[in-house]
Amino acid sequence: MAPARYRRQSEKSGQAPGTLFHVGRIRSEKTTIRIIEYDAHGMEEHDSSNYSEFQLREKKHANIWINIDGLNEIEPINWIGNAFHIHALVLEDILNTAQRPKIENFDEYLFITIKMMGYDETTDDLSPHQISLVLGSDFILSFHEGSDDPFNQLRQRMNAAGSRTRLSGTDYLAYCMVDIVVDNYFAILDQLGERIDVLEEEVVRNPQAKTLKFIHKVKKDLIFLRRSVWPLREIVNRLINDDSPLINDSTRPYLRDVFDHTIHAVDTLETYRDIVSGMLDIYLSSMSNKLNEIMKVLTIIATIFIPLTFLVGWYGMNFKNMPELDSPWGYPLVILAAIIIAVSMLLFFRRKKWI
Repeated sequence: MAPARYRRQSEKSGQAPGTLFHVGRIRSEKTTIRIIEYDAHGMEEHDSSNYSEFQLREKKHANIWINIDGLNEIEPINWIGNAFHIHALVLEDILNTAQRPKIENFDEYLFITIKMMGYDETTDDLSPHQISLVLGSDFILSFHEGSDDPFNQLRQRMNAAGSRTRLSGTDYLAYCMVDIVVDNYFAILDQLGERIDVLEEEVVRNPQAKTLKFIHKVKKDLIFLRRSVWPLREIVNRLINDDSPLINDSTRPYLRDVFDHTIHAVDTLETYRDIVSGMLDIYLSSMSNKLNEIMKVLTIIATIFIPLTFLVGWYGMNFKNMPELDSPWGYPLVILAAIIIAVSMLLFFRRKKWI
């Protein structure tokens, strides 16, 4: 598989603030725009290949949700920004997929940037996908850097008659999106938990050189995930406690619930980090013990051969006046003495519980 190509933050260096420039993975997919109008009476959904035509349509429902997948194309992002009077710096942050999760209040709308994680089971790699939300009183804009749609199930729920999402305002829809991201973190944590369980068993039973590599990879993934989960806790807390009129009081209990889930995710993440750190210590201790066992065996072998080497060296001097050399029983007696010495030493080591 060819390595992914990225536009780096450094490539934007020197440009004026508010200049629209995509930073992140360069993807081949085209930007797709899905427009959903909804209220308690109904819902209309359609894809807009020619986004500029939407300006000419008359709004039929109270609320509108525009979902944008893919950020490689600047023109549709710029059009949406102009249509909804979004600040140029916000559009700049939307296109910068290396952005830290955050929330900003612009009075007329709230801007939220969060990270959603993808997990590749074949390579055990985490891949972040930035999701940006612009929440207004009667509209919500969602920007996702990938081509896959993370809110497909949410739209299916909205299609159901009497759906709370359609009965509520755009703030409740924003809550649903944040809740989906938090649920995604639990799915990733479950995957990491399974990997940690396998590593724990391997570290205790049979640690190998590759085990250390896997431990460092899991530790790196946990640090990477922590950078996304911790700021999300601050974002949800701001949504709960901010006095913005864009957040209705009826939505705040749901936000408090997702805040509790975020705390749970943070606690689980910290627990996994402690386990992996301890696992690294166990690995080093296991490898040290393994080396000590090898050295003990080699030392015992060497210790047994010291008197045997002395014995054969003594009778290997080849002096003429050594009566044992002319004895017909000399060779068997030396062999017997060597066996008795070796067995006696082994029994002594056994008695001392050194082996």
